[in-house]
Amino acid sequence: MKLLRLIDDKLEEVLMVLLLIGIVVFMSAQVISRRVFNNSLTWTDELTRYLLVWSAFLSVSYCVKKHISIRINQIQHLLPPRGAAWMKVVRHTVVIVFCLIMLPYCFTYVQQAIASGATSSALHIPMYCIQSSPLVGFLLLLFRVCQAWLETFRLALKGGVEA
Repeated sequence: MKLLRLIDDKLEEVLMVLLLIGIVVFMSAQVISRRVFNNSLTWTDELTRYLLVWSAFLSVSYCVKKHISIRINQIQHLLPPRGAAWMKVVRHTVVIVFCLIMLPYCFTYVQQAIASGATSSALHIPMYCIQSSPLVGFLLLLFRVCQAWLETFRLALKGGVEA
């Protein structure tokens, strides 16, 4: 149970920190290789690009979990607490519907990448490893938005005020 709680609390954070460390290490290796050894590494640009793509998709679910997404709150601030809570429920519902629409396309995208057998040019990584980032990202986003939806729905039922 503690392991599940830890995964729920820290999954995206740990993965994004590891990806960021990888980006810094590989870009530093590229700079050192160019400046000190006068030799460019061919694979670091490709790898950092893929790490950045993965971190971008993971960061969306992290932002939802931490309630730090970009939104316009003018109307929400005009409403009473209960109305604001219901507006959040509607907003979360729209994101859930969007995820449910996108997931089949992401799954098809990964299936096509697997079927093609394509690999990246410098690292020869199967492209489905990189192209599965939207699928994983939308699955995590769906999970986090469902968590936020349940939390906000309970709050809306209580009158919009934290108990």
